Amino acid sequence: MTDAALAAAGIQTVLTSLAGQPAWSDLPVVLLCQSGPQTPAVSGLLKAFSNVTLLDRPTSARTLVSTVQAALRGRLRQYQTRDQLEALRIAEENLRNADRSKDEFLAMLAHELRNPLSPIRNAGELLSRMLPENSQAQTIAAIIKRQSTHLSRMVDDLLDVARITQGRIELQQEPVNLTSVISQALESVEPLMRDHHHRVFVAVGYSPVYVQGDHARLVQCLANILTNAGKYTDPGGEIRLEMRIDGGEVAVAITDNGVGIPAELLPRIFDLFVQSNRSLDRSQGGLGIGLSVVRRLIEMHHGRVNAASDGPGRGSRFELVLPLIAPPTQMSEQQAERSGLARRILIVDDNVDSADSLAMILNHSGHRAEPVYGGAAALERAAASDPEFVLLDIGLPGIDGYEVARQLKGRGSKARLIALTGYGQPEDVRRAREAGFDGHLVKPVDLQRLLRDLGAVD
Repeated sequence: MTDAALAAAGIQTVLTSLAGQPAWSDLPVVLLCQSGPQTPAVSGLLKAFSNVTLLDRPTSARTLVSTVQAALRGRLRQYQTRDQLEALRIAEENLRNADRSKDEFLAMLAHELRNPLSPIRNAGELLSRMLPENSQAQTIAAIIKRQSTHLSRMVDDLLDVARITQGRIELQQEPVNLTSVISQALESVEPLMRDHHHRVFVAVGYSPVYVQGDHARLVQCLANILTNAGKYTDPGGEIRLEMRIDGGEVAVAITDNGVGIPAELLPRIFDLFVQSNRSLDRSQGGLGIGLSVVRRLIEMHHGRVNAASDGPGRGSRFELVLPLIAPPTQMSEQQAERSGLARRILIVDDNVDSADSLAMILNHSGHRAEPVYGGAAALERAAASDPEFVLLDIGLPGIDGYEVARQLKGRGSKARLIALTGYGQPEDVRRAREAGFDGHLVKPVDLQRLLRDLGAVD
């Protein structure tokens, strides 16, 4: 354009269009104007837009053509940027869709894996309870229980990665006695340490030490580190757990004299799916996700986790650091399980093996449990037997667990409804609550927790 156009009636429309360009666009403007002092209109244009080339009039055709060609080349590069940005937008959208599909797949996979896991674990528990203590078959029962627990932990780790990455995990925070967390974590890994004949040394004071956190998640983190130490330390090796207070923080350190960590791996040890090539036969197992889950969970507790090693064959040291809190003024200690209190329990699950084996365990524990295998049968049997507890699967054919719960509540049932399901994400828990459930347990069920829950409610 020429400087004369700046005085034309339609110039404001041009200027408005130039001001409304998308982020990728910087439209080149070639302005031919009289030589000499700049007019206010030209000065305003130069201030408003960065991509303006001034040519004095008169100018040679060669200069004008060369300037326009340079402007066109610049504009073509902007179009390329636009196309690249659009391609990135589409790629990001595809990645988000793929990520959603992955999370949905993992949730469905966990549900499908938990269905067969539940009766397998229940069968192992029944065998250990019913067989003589000195029976050789107790070894088989212990293997079943141990391996089903291991598989269940891997399924949980997969789901935790998806939930943490999407910011969908919720911590049930409260004042937590860290010595209790340590005790429970040590108890959970005791079979692994015993099988490998490890020497475990624990240096923890007797006084309670409190942090603000989710008790179950902290146990998970500590047990994960201890499990790694057990797996990557040779039989007969040494593992030490120490707790120390440093200012306003408490640190729990786990040290082993195992295979160690190569220097090149150490900076990435907490990254997702990172694993050392520690054995060709992969006897230690694992998916390379446990440490990533630990780091993210500890960070959600406003803490940090560190790893150190002097190299292969020289052991490793992991340290979990959390902020201390003052001891709570009142701590209500609820009795975990009340002996001699038999409950009337209705178990509803279309997986016959799962329902039957769980009923056998509960009956063996002194309760009166009865299994049924569908929603209609559950409604009929609940009306006849008036159970105190209904352990209700969600994914029932026909009438699903949510509808069964709503109908039971609508009929005035006083039974406590506990969802027993392979779906354990926060939205699943919320939906169960909205449908009238009083509790939510994920398959394969934690039997000790279930027995405690059954005994702790009047």
